Amino acid sequence: MLRLLTGLAFGCIAVLALAPMTRAGVDVGLSVDEDGVRSFYLAIGEHYRVPEREVVVVRERNVPDEELPVVFFLARHASVEPAAIVKLRLQGLSWMDITLRFSLSPAIFFVDFDRDPGPPYGKAWGHFRNREKARWGEVRLPDVDIVNIVNLKFVSEKYGYSPAEVVKMRARGDRFVAIHKEAKASKGKSAKASKPVAASDDAKPKATGKKHK
Repeated sequence: MLRLLTGLAFGCIAVLALAPMTRAGVDVGLSVDEDGVRSFYLAIGEHYRVPEREVVVVRERNVPDEELPVVFFLARHASVEPAAIVKLRLQGLSWMDITLRFSLSPAIFFVDFDRDPGPPYGKAWGHFRNREKARWGEVRLPDVDIVNIVNLKFVSEKYGYSPAEVVKMRARGDRFVAIHKEAKASKGKSAKASKPVAASDDAKPKATGKKHK
């Protein structure tokens, strides 16, 4: 009996010792930014004006990182809670099905390129290009095109990139978390370079001591 009680006591101590580590592991997962993921979540929250925690909650519903902007993009256009979009997505609806369910026009996915952007955007662009604007409501895009387009809009609008610049990065095969990280870093460098530098003492005009009448 004594051995049994002693074993149970040590077991309880071990569980209590592991609990803080488990909580710490969860916290670290949300705070460490090794791959730029948390920065991606923060940027989505800022751009679509939702708390970062709400972005994380949607991610925890098994929505892939690169589809998160689509959730908040559609929620904003439909003026509904992101949860309403996620619910339909988890029911198996495509992004286009969800778009139409909320009576949104496929025109929200149009990106105005000067010329055919080529893969992976050329085919979707052609669907709009080959129709009169009045018929854009007939356009039907697959999930992959909608994810590409919404992420392009997100990065382009957030960091002032031209759509063509984002297309080049995507054409290299880069994922959007990496593209976002590069765009953010580039903007940071540009802002730092354009910051006015105070004139040094050597550059300032020196007094001659002469007085003008």
